[in-house]
Amino acid sequence: MIRVLVVDDHPVVRKGLTMVLAEEPEIQEVGEADSAAGMLAMLGASKWDVVVLDISLPDRSGLEILRDIKAMRPEMPVLILSMHPEDLYAPRVLKAGAAGYVSKDSAAEELVSAVKKVVGGGKYVSPSLAERLAELIDDDYRGAPHERLSDREFQVMRMLAQGKRLKDIADELCLSVKTVSTYRARVLEKMGMESNAELTYYALKNGLIT
Repeated sequence: MIRVLVVDDHPVVRKGLTMVLAEEPEIQEVGEADSAAGMLAMLGASKWDVVVLDISLPDRSGLEILRDIKAMRPEMPVLILSMHPEDLYAPRVLKAGAAGYVSKDSAAEELVSAVKKVVGGGKYVSPSLAERLAELIDDDYRGAPHERLSDREFQVMRMLAQGKRLKDIADELCLSVKTVSTYRARVLEKMGMESNAELTYYALKNGLIT
C-alpha cells in the first residue's frame, strides 16, 4: 500500500489532488502540507512512499526543497507538480533528482499512474516530454537561452524578471548583494541580453513567470 504526501499551498488544488489519489485502492494514506516547512516536519515525523511537490511554494524554491528531501530521504521518489510548461521546467527538476514531472493541467488524468510508476522505481514523463528530453541529449541541439543557466542562475533570472531588486533577492536567498549582482551579470551574458527588461520580456514570452 502506498502513502503519499501532497505539498501545495493552494487549498482547493491540494484537496482536489487528495481526492483523486484517495480513490485509488492501492493508496493507503494521503497526507497534506501547505508549505516547505510543513512538509519537512511531516517528512521527519512519518514514513511516506512518495512526495507530490508543487514547484512554486511561498516559503522556498522548489529546487531547494527537492535537494532537502533527497538529503533526508534519498531513496524516496519526488514527483514534481507544476502549472509551468513541462518542456521549460521538467528537464531541470529531473536533473536535480525528481522522479517525475506532472503538469497541473493533466494531473487528474496522470497523477495516479505517475505515483505508481515512481513508487515502483521508474521515472514518469509524458510522451511529449520524452520527445523533448531526446532532443536535449542530441549533440546538434543548442537549446533555449535559459537552459544554459545553472539552477541558481535560473532562480535569480526569474526573480529579476519579476521585477525584484538586487537587495530583495539577496535577502530572500540569504546571499550578499555583490553575489546576486555577479549572478545577474552571468545571466545576462549567458542569455545574450543587456537589461532586466529584456529578461522580463523573455520570461513572460516563454512562460517562465506569470
